[in-house]
Amino acid sequence: MNVRFCEHNKGMSKVYKRLKNTYPKLDVKIKDCIRKCGPCHKTPFAVVDGKTICGVDAEDLYNKIIRELSA
Repeated sequence: MNVRFCEHNKGMSKVYKRLKNTYPKLDVKIKDCIRKCGPCHKTPFAVVDGKTICGVDAEDLYNKIIRELSA
């Protein structure tokens, strides 16, 4: 599985660091732009294997990503 973050998305750095520490073998990267400008300006989000996952805050996003990885 891969997880991608946009460097312009606020709150993504906390989730990125937490995922890297908790799941060191997970393919997690921060990209310049991942062409999801709508959610990027509104809420913390990530793209997990091509699926956009949005959260209310960084903690919510992290939990949703973990659920997606477990599915």
